[in-house]
Amino acid sequence: MNHGFDTLAIHAGQDPEARTGAVIPPIYQTSTYAQDAVGAPRQGYEYSRSGNPTRDALQECLAALEGGPVGLAFASGLAAEDTLLRAVCAPGDHVVIPDDAYGGTYRLFARVAQRWGLTYTPAKVSDPDAVRAAIRPGTTKIVWLETPTNPLLGIADIATLAAVAHDAGALLVVDNTFASPYLQQPIALGADVVVHSTTKYIGGHSDVVGGALVAADAALGEELRYHQNAMGAVNGPFDAWLTLRGIKTLGVRMDRHCDNAERIAAYLDGHAKVREVLYPGLPSHPGHEVAAKQMRRFGGMISFRAAGGEEHAVDICNRAKLFVLAESLGGVESLIEHPGRMTHASAAGSPLEVPGDLVRLSVGIETVEDLLADLEQALS
Repeated sequence: MNHGFDTLAIHAGQDPEARTGAVIPPIYQTSTYAQDAVGAPRQGYEYSRSGNPTRDALQECLAALEGGPVGLAFASGLAAEDTLLRAVCAPGDHVVIPDDAYGGTYRLFARVAQRWGLTYTPAKVSDPDAVRAAIRPGTTKIVWLETPTNPLLGIADIATLAAVAHDAGALLVVDNTFASPYLQQPIALGADVVVHSTTKYIGGHSDVVGGALVAADAALGEELRYHQNAMGAVNGPFDAWLTLRGIKTLGVRMDRHCDNAERIAAYLDGHAKVREVLYPGLPSHPGHEVAAKQMRRFGGMISFRAAGGEEHAVDICNRAKLFVLAESLGGVESLIEHPGRMTHASAAGSPLEVPGDLVRLSVGIETVEDLLADLEQALS
């Protein structure tokens, strides 16, 4: 039977525990397991880096939500990204990356993977011709997307770029963190691997750090699983349990995030002290039509450019009260930050440098009138 998203979020990988009937999967807080005989581990479990029942429950749920045969949970989103790159690429290979991307992803390519011999080219992922031009035939192994991008909220056409990547013999990897699997399912649109920072919307409560990969192909998934075990940056059992708890309410949370973000984007769009609002739900956004085609709704992330320049942007961040000044995103509480000095400081001086007048909002699920009032006092 094909179940709906919210049913899968609550039940996939989470059958009642066999011995006691516990409705919630237990936290298997163990490093090792007794074996029935030499070479005969019970149900395949021998060491928790290699396998843990709580992590397996999370991995099965993630795979179900993204529509892939293999899901893998990691200690962080960057641990997932690093494992993917080393499983798929080798020194001398090339990757096309967004010219607007999470600062930590850029740092991984520019400061870590490049020293290992992996080269990269930033390209405007909202422009398929720019991505096509950045590909190096025979050398490009991955076309890497964020959509929406972080922090400028650009939109990439996943289906179109899947065809571009596959024509070049490359994989299409989509970081789906901003959208979450509730709003967007890249595998159904042709992606080969989906990446998540489960710290964000999937966990949803700002209380756990984690990452995930979901593969569209079982053989690729097993190769990633091998590297997950070999490299070892796995999600711990308590972290996996917290993430599973968050997943159960992902759908209802995302609807409220979107409701609030739509109201706030409309408010900012007409404000005299805001120069530009970047939100794919606005009809004026250049990626609006593509986003409407491939997303259920437009998400809870908004960026805007302060009319008074960089110092005005910093002042807005400092004046906010209900919007907490903090990095990260996707929790139930609203956050505000200055990307140029916070999450994207590592991209300063690079092609991925963000404008100094940019403010990024992670819109939470509070009463929207309270959020609007806080923004009004911060802007004024």
